[in-house]
Order: sequence, then structure tokens, then C-alpha cells
Amino acid sequence: MLAIALGAAQLVLALLFLFAGLPKVLGRGLDRWAGFDALPRPLTALIGAAEIAGSLALVLPPLLGRLPWVTPLAAGGLAVVTLMAAGFHLRADERLRALETVLWALLCGTVAVGRWDLLATGPDLGAALLAPVIGVLLVGLGVNLVAILRAPGATPVDS
Repeated sequence: MLAIALGAAQLVLALLFLFAGLPKVLGRGLDRWAGFDALPRPLTALIGAAEIAGSLALVLPPLLGRLPWVTPLAAGGLAVVTLMAAGFHLRADERLRALETVLWALLCGTVAVGRWDLLATGPDLGAALLAPVIGVLLVGLGVNLVAILRAPGATPVDS
């Protein structure tokens, strides 16, 4: 059960970060993203490239059966990047989006901890804890997304 929950979370996160990183690398649609107009273009492209690399590192090692230790490290790195992104939303006074960003970071962190056993010295927290945490985080993200979309003046691509 835990393997299925972690695999589903990895797939959701990989898609999120792939589609979040592409506009930053390509430089299109950045006006709809909070804070990127204030960053130098090379930094924005670097953030996008890191998100795309992280998304690939979440799914390729399990699919290819090689370098399994990359997955928990990628999930941990994406958690850090995502927590830093919450600062952009807080500066723009977007509290619901900041909460959403923190929830994504928590999901990344949960995947990192859940896959940590792929490293030689990883802790084992077990399915009894991690599977329900993943479920709660996914439900929380869904509820938060509905709240964001129902907010006055919200647009579906305004994240």
C-alpha cells in the first residue's frame, strides 16, 4: 500500500514540477506567476531547470531500475525549493497560495522520507504512518485548490 501511495505521489509531483518548470525555462507565461518579474531571467531559468530535473529524478530511477538513491534526494531538494516559493506568495499577500505551496513541500518531504530506505542509512517509518500522511496531504491540496479557484478574481492558471 505504501509503495502505491508513494508512486502516486511521485507521479503527481513529477507532473506538477514538470509543468511548473517548463514556463520558467521557456520564458512564457511568467507574468501569471507571483514574483518572477522581479527575478533576473537566468535565475528564473535555473529554477525551472531544477524543477524539471527534479521531476525527472522522481520518476526515472524507479522506471529504469537504476540509481534509486536519486529519488529521495530529488524529493528533498524539491521540498526545499517549494518552501522557498512560499515566500513569493507571502510577499504578494497570497496566503492561500502560500499554504498550497507548503502542502506541496510537505508532500515532497513525505516522499523523501518514504523513499529514504533506498539510501544505505535510511530510517523506516513504515506504511502505517506514511500512507495516511500522503492521503491527508493530497486531500488538503485538493481542498486548498478549490478554495483558491473560488476566491474572487481567481483564474485557473494563476499559480
